[in-house]
Amino acid sequence: METSIGRGKKARRAYGIDEIALVPGQRTLDPSLADTRWQIGGIEREIPIIASAMDGVVDVRMAALLSQQGALGVLNLEGIQTRYKDPQPILDRIACVGKDEFVGLMQELYAEPIKPELIQQRIQEIKSLGGIAAVSATPAGASKYGSAVALAGADLFFVQATVVSTAYLSPESVKPLDLAHFCQQMPIPVILGNCVTYEVALDLMKTGAAGILVGIGPGAACTSRGVLGVGVPQATAVADCAAARDDYFQETGNYVTIIADGGLITGGDICKCIACGADGVMIGSPFARAAEAPGNGYHWGMATPSPVLPRGTRIRVGTTGTLEQILRGPALLDDGTHNLLGALKTSMGTLGAKNLKEMQQVEVVIAPSLLTEGKVYQKAQQLGMGK
Repeated sequence: METSIGRGKKARRAYGIDEIALVPGQRTLDPSLADTRWQIGGIEREIPIIASAMDGVVDVRMAALLSQQGALGVLNLEGIQTRYKDPQPILDRIACVGKDEFVGLMQELYAEPIKPELIQQRIQEIKSLGGIAAVSATPAGASKYGSAVALAGADLFFVQATVVSTAYLSPESVKPLDLAHFCQQMPIPVILGNCVTYEVALDLMKTGAAGILVGIGPGAACTSRGVLGVGVPQATAVADCAAARDDYFQETGNYVTIIADGGLITGGDICKCIACGADGVMIGSPFARAAEAPGNGYHWGMATPSPVLPRGTRIRVGTTGTLEQILRGPALLDDGTHNLLGALKTSMGTLGAKNLKEMQQVEVVIAPSLLTEGKVYQKAQQLGMGK
């Protein structure tokens, strides 16, 4: 339903994850019976959670550990790991700099050229540790380094930008990446993003993408919504793009994975995104809090180092536990940020969903008071959901 916000301009109401709630049905089941397996690019994983391609979240070791835990991590091919042979001193500088000097330092550090040999080396290092080598680049980076990525034996290629579309207009001097041609030529599955609408998601599916990333600006360290004023709240964005997936599958028989990317902190957030239609989620800041994360308790957005228009910041997330505790438990915290798999299984059991496809069909209600109703003491004392 459209609402007039002024003469000549109408708007559709959109909803964020915090504004909705999941409704139990007539059936419940033991959480141990909940099947959380999913596939992305033909690769099956037990946990439908991907770690974002951010330098404070995923390095070679973290990618391998995530794979061992049954999840997935994506390495940023245009970040610190491919600009510096030894990234640790650079990461230490980022953690130590004051907030007023942060943007300038990031622009300086990321001005170091990307080294193609390090792209291949990092992919091979992940593989040598038994990990799934999922990597990410911007469309320009994909055009430049795609062949090197394929040659190095990567398993998945994420092509990411703030917004990706098939109808990109560029100056005559710039040849944009042909997404359909790229997907067809790459010998490995390609995941495209980001988008937030039914129409764009459908267009991206027609290129041959194996998955679509949904989300513009909800990330904890992202400032795109403030800088650009662009974005759609995640509950609505995921539901719209999931509808495109279902229509495309009905028309072609080809199922394209929908991944909710950004703005998800707790197990409940993940559950609600899947209930809105996502097949899996991509998260950054929850993993940046792992003891094994490369960011030393800090997290920053992919567009933070932009030399002309930074659209991200560095936030302190601290270190709250090991990767295993965050993914599988046992939880040390009571705020929903530990044991994300346990939260998903328990929610599915409460809702009577035996698998993710059934989870996508549960009833959703608009509930702006969900996180505040009856939580006066938690909020006042900054405990549990009031932190």
